[in-house]
Amino acid sequence: MVRIFSFTIKRVYLYRHLGRVTGNCMRERLRIFFSLFVFWMVFFSLTRWLFLAYNYQLTSQLTAVEILKTCLYGLVMDASMTGYFTLISGLFLITSVFHQSKLSTALFIGINFALLLVSGLVVVVDFELYRHWGFRMNTAPFFYMGSEAAGTVDALVVLRLLLLLTGITGLATYTFVKLVGKKFQLQRPNYNWPTFFALTAIICALIIPIRGSFSVSTMNVSRVYYHKSKSYANHAGINVVWNFLYSLQTDNELIYPENFFDKTLSEKYFKELYPESDSTTIRLINTARPNILLIILEGITAEVIEPLGGRPGVMPNLNSLCKEGILFDHFYANGDRTDKGLVSLLAAFPAQPRGSIIKYPQKTQQLGFLSSSLEKLGYTTSFVYGGDVDFANYRSFLTNGRFAHITTVDDFPDELDAFKWGVHDEYVYHQTLLEIDSTNKQPFFKTVLTLSSHEPFRVPMPAKISGTDEASKYMNACYYADKALGDFIKVAKEKNWWKNTLVIITADHGHRLPGMKKPETHEKFHIPMVWTGGVIVRDTVIKTFANQTDLANTLLGQLERPDPKFRFSKDIFAANAQDFAIYIFNDGYGYLTPYLYAVYDNPGRHYLISQGNMQEESLNRAKAYIQTLYSDYNSKR
Repeated sequence: MVRIFSFTIKRVYLYRHLGRVTGNCMRERLRIFFSLFVFWMVFFSLTRWLFLAYNYQLTSQLTAVEILKTCLYGLVMDASMTGYFTLISGLFLITSVFHQSKLSTALFIGINFALLLVSGLVVVVDFELYRHWGFRMNTAPFFYMGSEAAGTVDALVVLRLLLLLTGITGLATYTFVKLVGKKFQLQRPNYNWPTFFALTAIICALIIPIRGSFSVSTMNVSRVYYHKSKSYANHAGINVVWNFLYSLQTDNELIYPENFFDKTLSEKYFKELYPESDSTTIRLINTARPNILLIILEGITAEVIEPLGGRPGVMPNLNSLCKEGILFDHFYANGDRTDKGLVSLLAAFPAQPRGSIIKYPQKTQQLGFLSSSLEKLGYTTSFVYGGDVDFANYRSFLTNGRFAHITTVDDFPDELDAFKWGVHDEYVYHQTLLEIDSTNKQPFFKTVLTLSSHEPFRVPMPAKISGTDEASKYMNACYYADKALGDFIKVAKEKNWWKNTLVIITADHGHRLPGMKKPETHEKFHIPMVWTGGVIVRDTVIKTFANQTDLANTLLGQLERPDPKFRFSKDIFAANAQDFAIYIFNDGYGYLTPYLYAVYDNPGRHYLISQGNMQEESLNRAKAYIQTLYSDYNSKR
């Protein structure tokens, strides 16, 4: 008791002594420091409320208590970002004890204005991007920047974001100058060493909110993850400026963990997912070396395909093809973007939870390619695309895949390049017909990648589906894409080469529309795959759960035998093919079997969705898949 009393007396004495020594100099600078800290905390907190308001459709799915908890949990990450920004300004406060000038005041205000501008820009861009991508802003948009990407954003959306940016930064700048900047300007140097040391100690103490804890664990996004099933509640708690700046530091040296799951068990369970197989039990084509035409439709989801349980009347031609060919009704995209879909379909390599392997040509050149395997079987290979093939490193990827000929937007007449992404589907199909008719080299493997069903959903035909909302525009674009496809198939059936051709129609990825699907749910990744053409023996429906990566060995199984180099690809028609599918979203994955549906969130380290037979053995197979993917990706240097 005596010790506690003595300690208290000493603290009171030191405080009074410090006040006498430092005087107004200390008090005023402390006011500036705390005003600055509170300013940034309020700024980040208000921008979170704006994020919730902007994404009101998703926010409406949260309860009032969940919204409040999201904001409260987010304060920890806000404090970390605030600590960084206050630390920068705090250095000016320390130096002001010995030196103060108009230049230092201008720098103090200017640096904070720059931080506000960058923060405001990240915040408002994130408002819109989250609606499309389902994860908070990081460096990924830089990879897709360009005139084509800009074309996906409607002019009204750009205007709205600019107005928001102007309002947020303008109001924040005015508040900062009024409450902080003018007070700093009035400070005068007094060469007071106690003030210097006291301020230095306080500024150094910012390491506490910056780190977020006293343990070995530093600040990370999982600190704001509190909800076990609603990922949006967790995502909204993330400080997007912190997330963006952190990704600048880490994405260039992306290495996945080697300890996500036990390596020995990973090998065991992965072999169970992909048992060795060199025989196909079902033959669905009538010739050994058919021509192969792979059509990859932009962003088509199962929800617009009636035979897959989707809405009637959106894609009538594809609906008919489903009934006259081979329909795979449990087919899932591996990822959520075109670049990931191309890698999965053409190289049988899955999407990754963060980033995309297509970004690194030194890695993609180490992949196996379906085109290369077919080339060894005597096929000529080509790729037709109505857009910019340099977008997102497509050219390097296709070149590594040894495609003999690549058609791009530059090969079309300038007047056809009227769509913001490039050339519309009908002209791409016309070019495809010209190329097939003009060459006598058979068998051929030709891949066609379409564009017209991409945002902003503007197509060269009158609207067939009423409504001006985003979902209606998307379905109108799907209707046009289907019409162009149907017209192409109708003409192709009259060609001599049709009777010896296998046509495979699928999508590069699914879509959040219609219905604003959550980014982690399987409905967003459910896509069509239909086999048709003159070589099809019979129409049927394949019920096996499968992925885009499974196309390679399934196709090779029909031609000759599956290739073991495609380790993430199963022959769907093999007797021992395992009935499962895995899709990967930003830092998480979904696992599907006929008896199980599980969605795992990596930052939160828990299952967002757990339905069906959640046996540890089954869940471990999915973890083994992810660990094998991590290690395989890391090994490609």
